[in-house]
Amino acid sequence: MTSAFKAYDVRGEIPGQVNVPFAYRFGQAVAAQQPRQSVVVGHDMRQDSPALASAITQGLLDSGVDVLPLGQCGTEEVYFHTDNSGADAGLMVTASHNPKDYNGIKMVLDGARAATRDNALKPLEDLVYSDRKFPVVADYSKRGLLAPQLGKAPYVERLLKQVEGLALKPLKIVCHAGNGCAGPVIDLLEEHLPFTFIKVDHAPDPSLPNGIPNPLLPERRERASRAVVEHGADLGLAWDGDFDRCFFYDEHGNFVEGYYLVGLIAQTMLRGHPGGTILYDPRLTWNTIDTVEKAGGTARICRTGHAFFKQMLRDEDAVYGGEMSAHHYFRDFSYCDTGMLPWLAVVAEMSASGAKLSEMVAARIDAFPCSGEINFTVADSDLVLKKIADHFAPADPSVETIDGLSMAFGDWRFNVRASNTEPLLRLNVEARGDAGLVAARVKEISAIIETE
Repeated sequence: MTSAFKAYDVRGEIPGQVNVPFAYRFGQAVAAQQPRQSVVVGHDMRQDSPALASAITQGLLDSGVDVLPLGQCGTEEVYFHTDNSGADAGLMVTASHNPKDYNGIKMVLDGARAATRDNALKPLEDLVYSDRKFPVVADYSKRGLLAPQLGKAPYVERLLKQVEGLALKPLKIVCHAGNGCAGPVIDLLEEHLPFTFIKVDHAPDPSLPNGIPNPLLPERRERASRAVVEHGADLGLAWDGDFDRCFFYDEHGNFVEGYYLVGLIAQTMLRGHPGGTILYDPRLTWNTIDTVEKAGGTARICRTGHAFFKQMLRDEDAVYGGEMSAHHYFRDFSYCDTGMLPWLAVVAEMSASGAKLSEMVAARIDAFPCSGEINFTVADSDLVLKKIADHFAPADPSVETIDGLSMAFGDWRFNVRASNTEPLLRLNVEARGDAGLVAARVKEISAIIETE
């Protein structure tokens, strides 16, 4: 059987790779991996998630570990409560934006530190798939204790702190939760904020009647975009199933590339933290670097992936880090990614400036137009990367290999990298003020890739 352990988490098909016995054994393995006193456990809205979370919980309790249950929640709530409670680890049962017949487990360590392949996932994989028999605590007094379900109030208070004391304008906001877990959090925030929320596919629904919540897919954007236009909203928001990613639509219903949100949020964060460090990923970079430097901050590149961002944020004590894929990390949120703080930061900026979202990003799009991420199915990623590198080498570009292949020329640059989980190459191209150049270079690189 193919292992359900991936580079950053656990993810697999139901019931072949991920099922109740697997989840129970995973809980036992977490307890056996190293001494732990308490673990936070939460789950998303999927059909199998409550049962899998219960099995993990039982595996921990049978191993003498206390469990702090969250029930249905978002991944960032597990991050928050793991740090806030002083627990030794946090586990979130979720498949996020994967197909209906998938599920998995995201994990953080004490203080909401990232669980990586080296510090947690590989040892857990070895334990789960070994023949080792885990002992069950027989002495009742030494079994783990199941605490009352943790309340959402401390988490909601932390979110509201982001806009505390600010003069927020009464904006009209479309919220597209995609029948994932974001809706209940919006409901809790609503009574404290001066916004009118237009709620689309709002209630968590394990049947996912409107499709998988993944706004990165163009076909999943139409409902939110249309709602913005129909209701004359000031902006639109959308999330994936466990809402650790946040996506934006301007007042015209246009999807805003996550790349430009990184620069916008960085600029906002630097106002409160002058001279701070901002992290960005290697795929698209020039707009972020330019924005951060003009705002008096220091821009630092970081390899793509939540484990790398969380660790580097800690190492650099960075204020904020953003990936163009809509993961946004905040120092004051346990150095973790959150799908709620980004939009609160943006509406605060809109309220302070009086500008529309389209106006806030238009100049940046003109200055640094980009292709957005384009995916190609390839048989041999390394071979194609070498062919691209050889093709452009005579132009003597600046080359960077922190994550895939990046080549920068005077007026344009690109990054192409292999997917960690699929036989795909992902291409991003940007230029300085020339959208036509972006299109031409995409065509040129696509021809190289597609000849293989």
